[in-house]
Amino acid sequence: MAGTSGPARSVSATAPADGPARPSAVDRHIKDYLLHVSVERGLAANTLQAYERDLRRYGLFLTAAGVDQVEQITRRHISEFSQGLSDGADGGSALGLRSVARTVVSVRGLHKFWALEGISTADPAADVHPPQAGRRLPKAISVHSVTRILEAAGSETPAGLRDAAMLEFLYSTGARISEAVGLDVDDLVLPTESDEGPSLVRLFGKGSKERIVPLGSYALRALEAYLVRGRPALVAKGLGTPALFLNARGGRISRQSVWTILKTVAEKAQIEGEVSPHTLRHSFATHLLEGGADVRVVQELLGHASVTTTQVYTLVTAETLREVYAAAHPRALG
Repeated sequence: MAGTSGPARSVSATAPADGPARPSAVDRHIKDYLLHVSVERGLAANTLQAYERDLRRYGLFLTAAGVDQVEQITRRHISEFSQGLSDGADGGSALGLRSVARTVVSVRGLHKFWALEGISTADPAADVHPPQAGRRLPKAISVHSVTRILEAAGSETPAGLRDAAMLEFLYSTGARISEAVGLDVDDLVLPTESDEGPSLVRLFGKGSKERIVPLGSYALRALEAYLVRGRPALVAKGLGTPALFLNARGGRISRQSVWTILKTVAEKAQIEGEVSPHTLRHSFATHLLEGGADVRVVQELLGHASVTTTQVYTLVTAETLREVYAAAHPRALG
């Protein structure tokens, strides 16, 4: 990490003149923390990469400031680092508000770990808080628009049957696109004649956390048609794979391909605005809440670790209530 740049006095103090700079104590302790979050917390690969990227930047900032021991770090260092993230004053590229907040959270977690492990005697980051991003409402489309997309999807070709099943699946389960493309056929729990109620599917979310979600009848019929008349033709073109959704070469379909398929279908259905797989996930949550579902049930279905994340969808439904009230009540406006 750090030790590759910074003031000359810092380098000369940690490396011989004829060799590369040795990692400082700060750098070594950052690596220890990254190993901890990787092994002990079971974070997803993308999350681990974000932690490493954020803390490498922090390590370079400290090196440039002449800091090579954990006990030298003060609240002022952390505040200056966080303030410089938005305009690149810390030496890196300028970040947006949400990326700044994520980086500050990474630094706070690092210092908390150091304090708990006795690497430092205090936690100088405890009172440094990430900037608060404005609360952005998730983008959702109406039930009517979703229906138009799903009715425009698919055909009797193997790829068409796959497309219809895939889009029905995304809206029926609220799955993330990464969860959907990562599915194997064995993750489906299809009903037998003695079963009652909706079918189930096993999803693997962030951090490989498993959850079971119901599968609606429309999605079930589309999946059964794809499994019987579509997937066999596609899998025959490849080397054999357990993946549920396949590309034209018989391999696991990619997230980018699903984006392209949905964009094409949305244009065919004449849906205005940008529509992505995440739009279907947002619409799934919003429509459930509008239909009276409990927010904690929706939390479980979405795989959110905290109900706070799910509660942002209640702002969408509240906005809908205001619009309906304003349009329908005789004395709402005037």
